[in-house]
Amino acid sequence: MIGNRPLRLLGHKVRRAGIRQLLYALSTLVFKTSLYKRLLEKSVSEAPTFLPTDIWPGNANRGSVLVDGDFECLGTVIRDADKPWLATSVSEAWLTSVSEFDWLRDLRAVGTDAARARARELITRWIETHGSRWQKISWQPSATGVRLANWLGQREFLAIGADATFLDQFDASIHQQNLYLQHVSGFIPTGFDRILAFKGLILTAASAKNSQLLSRWVKQLDREIDMQILGDGGHVSRSPSTELGLLRHLVDIRTALKDAKEEVSHTLQTAIDKTAPMVRFFRHGDGGLALFNGSDEGEGWLTDVVLTRSEARGKPLDTAPHSGFERLSANRTLLLLDTGNPPPMGYDQQAHAGTLSFEMSVGKERVITNCGAHFSATESWLEAQRTTAAHSTVTIENMNSSELLPQGGIGSRPNSVSAERREADGNIWIDTSMDGYGGRGTGIHTRRLYLSANGGDIRGEDTLSGVEGQKFVARFHLHPSVQASLVRQANSVLMRTPSGSGWRFRASGGVISLQESVYLGLPGQVKRTEQVVISGATQSGSGQIKWAISRLADEN
Repeated sequence: MIGNRPLRLLGHKVRRAGIRQLLYALSTLVFKTSLYKRLLEKSVSEAPTFLPTDIWPGNANRGSVLVDGDFECLGTVIRDADKPWLATSVSEAWLTSVSEFDWLRDLRAVGTDAARARARELITRWIETHGSRWQKISWQPSATGVRLANWLGQREFLAIGADATFLDQFDASIHQQNLYLQHVSGFIPTGFDRILAFKGLILTAASAKNSQLLSRWVKQLDREIDMQILGDGGHVSRSPSTELGLLRHLVDIRTALKDAKEEVSHTLQTAIDKTAPMVRFFRHGDGGLALFNGSDEGEGWLTDVVLTRSEARGKPLDTAPHSGFERLSANRTLLLLDTGNPPPMGYDQQAHAGTLSFEMSVGKERVITNCGAHFSATESWLEAQRTTAAHSTVTIENMNSSELLPQGGIGSRPNSVSAERREADGNIWIDTSMDGYGGRGTGIHTRRLYLSANGGDIRGEDTLSGVEGQKFVARFHLHPSVQASLVRQANSVLMRTPSGSGWRFRASGGVISLQESVYLGLPGQVKRTEQVVISGATQSGSGQIKWAISRLADEN
């Protein structure tokens, strides 16, 4: 198996290289040429006729850092940053975020002439270094689409006190970036990036009052919506963070179309109405998101704003069968369980090997979590955070339940994942099964969960079959705010939340221990925490552990 890994990885790479991917790669050879640069520079631009309104709040504290000459992004500050998009020894995620210009909102939040001057200064320098010179990261279609939307949304703020030279240069760059997106629109690789690119094209066409182009891009967006949004409202990537981002971008597009007195398609409106309840599905009581497939908590207040402006009042489902998630809620206790296979190729770049993992919260307090996703100026956590061991589920012989490809994405995956839900008198049972652990065709992990009607009794049973004489570990990662102590003689762990609520974790069929863990659920932060670990081994081709989490006040 190990010896064949290079061949397997090559096979996955070939399968993932779709026709759009190949065409996009070939087109970059043209975009790098001086001929294409002259083509962009010679194109004629005009000031926009209509300006979309940017409806999202910025962060004045981050904006003040920018005004002072430094640059903060993804929790990392670069000192004296005049050209942050040229920074070295930083991650691609950091450079991409900088190139999208979301940080213009932070300068707008400051609202001073100095903030406007700083924004114009940074934009001028970007145009000088990247304006008509194609660069792999800053000119990727998704970043270009988001940047166009941000530039148009902030033009009114930037124009106050600006001279004609800046505005001419600014509008010319918008025109050139839009022209580039039009050229590349037919072969943007499959994925969420296509929606971001079409957003930029739609807002630019609306600002120019070009009804023909606007109609074309809206139809393209509608097609992407039909492909990417599942029947239960979930995004095909199965990522709560992407789900929230999707809703936010769709609301942006709808707002721009309405303000421009243009028709909002039925497909777009329906997508917003379906997506908002799924965002609510993924929220814990503290307002943050669950930590599945490349997600962090996000900012709860911003999620509130997005949901409010979506104007969609649908309640979250209990079962999301198309997305592959279950939501168990009783009293103030909430369990969120991953019962689906990894997303398909093209949508799995940030996917984690977390099948059958779950999270638990009580009221506004998280108790059991996955480790989450940490995107910062370095890539040190990218590989570790995607592993099965970084999730509250079972690992077999330190393998991942799905094969993680080195450059992102999923290779071999389980044959199938199923779930069955039963309810009676407020009690909830979930039976889940993953066939083909690690994509090897053998090994079945079955997880049964029970939540009592009063929310004070959670029981679980993990069974492994088809794996002979192998060690397995069930992990339950604790939120950093939870205090835990091991009671060896009782084979249990006592847990206490910040509010003083006490819980007992008991286990049988394996050896229980308390070990170090890490929490990556807060944007830009790494927090040390602990995990409850149950270790066992299969015998005669099977193994089983049982565990229970009970509120101390509910114990007899």
